[in-house]
Amino acid sequence: MATSVFLSNLTTLTVNSVSLVDQASSVTIDNVAEQLEKTSFGLTSRIFTAGLFNNTITMTLYNSYATSETYATLNALVGTTTTVVATVTDGAVTKTFTITGCYLETLPVVNGSLGTLSTVDITFTGGVLVAT
Repeated sequence: MATSVFLSNLTTLTVNSVSLVDQASSVTIDNVAEQLEKTSFGLTSRIFTAGLFNNTITMTLYNSYATSETYATLNALVGTTTTVVATVTDGAVTKTFTITGCYLETLPVVNGSLGTLSTVDITFTGGVLVAT
């Protein structure tokens, strides 16, 4: 599984065309090809091949209930698919990762603790990942 973690070099993060880059503290995009076993009799080691892709994008966002912020943007997306775009700049190189048709199953609506900023961890699954 290839994993990339973007922190300080994340320049854009949009969910359903709404920018949440100012609310994000971490983003991880996983490009996942499910493994299918194709071992046959007579072999001495297991052999695998790629099956369907099941990409994920996980993000930690500061919880904000204002219009066009974290809660307002994500609440309407629970149980639906959407597009997530993350752009990363590394020196002179800029890469944009777009996951189209990813599904949001769960949105924590309250996550608070004394003396800390409220954050939510969300994961979009599935969809088609394209890097440009």
